[in-house]
Amino acid sequence: MINILVLYFSRHGNVADMARHVARGVEQVSGCEAVLRTVPEVSPTCEATEATIPDSGAVYASLDDLKQCHGLALGSPVHFGNMAAPLKYFLDNTSELWLAGTMRGKPAVVFDSSASMHGGQESTLLNMMLPLLHHGMMVLGLPYSEQALLATTTGGTPYGASHFAGGSSNNALSDDEKKLCVALGKRLATTAKELEKGRRE
Repeated sequence: MINILVLYFSRHGNVADMARHVARGVEQVSGCEAVLRTVPEVSPTCEATEATIPDSGAVYASLDDLKQCHGLALGSPVHFGNMAAPLKYFLDNTSELWLAGTMRGKPAVVFDSSASMHGGQESTLLNMMLPLLHHGMMVLGLPYSEQALLATTTGGTPYGASHFAGGSSNNALSDDEKKLCVALGKRLATTAKELEKGRRE
């Protein structure tokens, strides 16, 4: 079984909804399984801790999830043109995997959600790629053969799937945004499957 990790952080549910659509795309590829994981909030209080399992939604990611995956989809809300601090904090603590080369050669994709149409979707997607490139991962985007990329009037970029959440973060995913999330997951899973097949041969 090809294991695809869909790792995200979400406060308002938008990115979690995107993650579920990316996972649907992954599971459209035979022999591929999506594993949904999230990360805890970062506390401004030094001694504050979260429960080891969240009350709802996906469980928290571990380094073992990254070690065991064949591909990674990384999702975040847009925070000042960058990924959210909890996701960055998690990635900042993956040095042992970098030293071991654990993620080298694995495919990866990125997705995000912003409150405004031009609120930094593309810069955030590009920033999210940087730690993945440092890990030696193969970063994939969305080709313009995906018709929804040409038709969308909300989110969607060649760098990855995106969503226009609105000022109150209550916009539902548009049909085009859903299609692009599914396409992103499917592309990631197909690539991971082909790479794994090549390694075995």
